[in-house]
Amino acid sequence: MTRTSTRRATRRTALATAGAALALVLAGCGGDATGNEAAVNDDGSVDLEEVTLIVGDQKSASQQAMLEAAGEDDTDYEIQWEEFTSGPPMMEALGTGAIHLGYVGNTPPIFAAASGSELKVVQASTYTGLGDAILVPKDSPLQSVEDLRGKTVAVAEGSSANYNLLAQLREAGVELEEVEQRNLQPADGLAAFSQGFIDAWVVWEPYVSQAIIEEDARVLADGEDVVNGMNFQVASDVALDDAATEAAVEDYIGRITRAQVWASQNREEWADVWAEQTGLSPEVTLAAARKRPISILPVDQEVIDSEQEISDTFTDADLLPEPVDVAEYFDGRYSEQLAPLVEQTASNAG
Repeated sequence: MTRTSTRRATRRTALATAGAALALVLAGCGGDATGNEAAVNDDGSVDLEEVTLIVGDQKSASQQAMLEAAGEDDTDYEIQWEEFTSGPPMMEALGTGAIHLGYVGNTPPIFAAASGSELKVVQASTYTGLGDAILVPKDSPLQSVEDLRGKTVAVAEGSSANYNLLAQLREAGVELEEVEQRNLQPADGLAAFSQGFIDAWVVWEPYVSQAIIEEDARVLADGEDVVNGMNFQVASDVALDDAATEAAVEDYIGRITRAQVWASQNREEWADVWAEQTGLSPEVTLAAARKRPISILPVDQEVIDSEQEISDTFTDADLLPEPVDVAEYFDGRYSEQLAPLVEQTASNAG
């Protein structure tokens, strides 16, 4: 595989499906190996210059651009970025060994765990639920979540938006079966929304702000006080069990967390970078950034309990193949390292 560093601007081709991720594995990255075994010296020390860390990114999250903008990209190891449309296909790639870690919302790790993936959440943050929304056209007759009965709603299955929809319906007393769901990734959801093929669209930022500004969308309901707005850095067990790869993961977690805080504190500057990276207008990215004050969270029982509630909700709705004890999939090994940033951003919490 070709190695690309965070110091280079080149993006790799987007991986839109699990099949593409599997193809990547078969090309030479799969199995129980990380590809970094030779970076461990005879005395057990790690030569980071011999390590390649394969990181999943979403264009909407732009972790690569964020790392570079915050000045945190000067790593001793190489970072190979792989781009995905959303969290669920990224977690499928993680499960096959195509990537070592990635950044996703509150729901994809639960579905990945239920499907048998061996992974750990190693960093947690929240942007509150304000940026998670159910959208309808501006002139839509729908005025409340209750009005979604019998309507066609687009959502990416297994994503954080999927839980937002489920939680909103539950709060409104609407059964999931009363809504006709369409499983659409964000780009397809936007197209369906703009062409009037669906009645409502459930999605996250920056797509929410894009739809409001460019498509005259209206927020029917947002996730504030309904969903936890959490996002996670998730690593494979294989990556964490390999000394060389884990050393790079530890360094990366510190860097990306500092970059997240930088972006939250420098919204205008980040919005310009975000716009350049995504092709969205600065107006859209600034609107999205303003709705995303970050809080870095400790990987603790409170986070685990909040995720267990999400998992149980999906289980009760018969949307998971089996119940998931989410505590098994959280690892607080970097908590001490991140504690200053947890304290620094505590006032932003929901």
